Amino acid sequence: MRRSPERAKIQLSPKQVSMKVTQEKLPKSQLGLEIEIPAETTKKVYEKVVQNLARSANIPGFRKGKVPRQILLQRLGPGRIKEAALEDLVQNSLRDALSQETIEALGNYQLVSTFEELLSQFQPGQPLTFSASVDVPPDINLGDYGNLNVKAEDVKPDPDAVDNFLAERQVQHATLIPVESRPAQMGDVTVVDYQGRLTPEGEEAVDISGGEATDFQLELEEGRFLADIVQGIVGMTPGETKEIPVTFPEDYPREDLANQSAVFTLTLKELKEKELPELDDDFAQDISEEETISELRESLAKQFAEKAEQETKTNKENALIEALVAQVEIDLPETLIGQEVQTILTQTAIQMENYGMDLQKVFTAEMMPQLRQRSRPDAIARLRQSLTLEELAKRESLTVDDEQMDAKCQEVMQQLAGQDVDPQRLREFVKSDLLKEKAIQWLEEHATIELVPEGSLETEETTDTPETGSEVSEETAAQPEATADQESQEPSPTPDASEQTAASE
Repeated sequence: MRRSPERAKIQLSPKQVSMKVTQEKLPKSQLGLEIEIPAETTKKVYEKVVQNLARSANIPGFRKGKVPRQILLQRLGPGRIKEAALEDLVQNSLRDALSQETIEALGNYQLVSTFEELLSQFQPGQPLTFSASVDVPPDINLGDYGNLNVKAEDVKPDPDAVDNFLAERQVQHATLIPVESRPAQMGDVTVVDYQGRLTPEGEEAVDISGGEATDFQLELEEGRFLADIVQGIVGMTPGETKEIPVTFPEDYPREDLANQSAVFTLTLKELKEKELPELDDDFAQDISEEETISELRESLAKQFAEKAEQETKTNKENALIEALVAQVEIDLPETLIGQEVQTILTQTAIQMENYGMDLQKVFTAEMMPQLRQRSRPDAIARLRQSLTLEELAKRESLTVDDEQMDAKCQEVMQQLAGQDVDPQRLREFVKSDLLKEKAIQWLEEHATIELVPEGSLETEETTDTPETGSEVSEETAAQPEATADQESQEPSPTPDASEQTAASE
């Protein structure tokens, strides 16, 4: 809508306005409004605009505030004054209509009647009717949420988890011992020089850009490096030089090398083997706060059991939420979707900035529409879940006491130490979060949950889902193979180093 300069905005109290307002429900949680502005109001606002312009207008030959009405109308033109009055009428009348009808509007309104159409109809002292729409909180139909029947996977700790954990730590704390009496074998650590050349069929070999290194330390482990090179080093002795043929994988991160044939000239300069420390009390004290290896094993077993228990709990909660959201009927307004998309993009930007990435190269004007579109499905899913749990908490009159609120706020403040935090917004966030937790607890108490063996549901989904082909994003395809030292989410040997859950986004 156009804005006219040199005038003060007219403010009308809802008590001074009596309007006829007709409401109509529209798709996407919109509310259509037809608002009839009384003749008395159209005249009053028009006269007020004239008075304001008379006081503020600078017209040569007249002192400010002393411009005669007729001269003002001639100089500014009746059309310009009507525009200014109409703009105030529409904005203030819509605001007062929302208050009069107790309508909770989300975001700004959309004018259905065109401004030009209203301008042609507007006559001071005559009623004026216009149409607009506003987004409103959606109606949420939860369905039969009190009798959910779901399956969830029951996670059991791996009986070999403690032994595997300790074996990995042994390798990490191993001492490297030079080896001269035997050839290289898997598990050794080598120091090599290498130079790579592409060998296109029927063409001359070409050096690989960046495909050379000096004194490069390489562990002979699966997934550590190119598999052909690792296998090629096995059997070599220190001082030996060898040409190793290599075929780069199809999904190699460098597209110019993917699926290409090459030869690496490699010299083995040093060979070392790992001498593992004994699994004794000294080892336990080196890697944890426990005094004995027996205490460490007991502590680790407890942590693995707690981890499995937490995963089972999460599986049950996810199954309940998924079943509930699947049956919910909710028509999300675009205002909420847009806000959630912006939240996701902001969170993504913070994460990328923490990794040292240049946001200006990612969040460009050209990329923003695409980024928003990609974030839209996640935004809708998050909103459906969040609003559904909030509605359940409201229907079941679930509450959070001050003691819980204070404890959780203190916990979050400790996690966000050093950051600028709005205490009021934090408290609102914590209350919402705790209410959702209570809603999930309520679901669990009133649902039938069948625990099934771990992995069985994934097998069922694979069996039930028709094959549609595998779609892999470019980002996924560009990832190198996982290295041997990339650990799964394992418990820490030190109790005070346990994983913390971020409560703030």
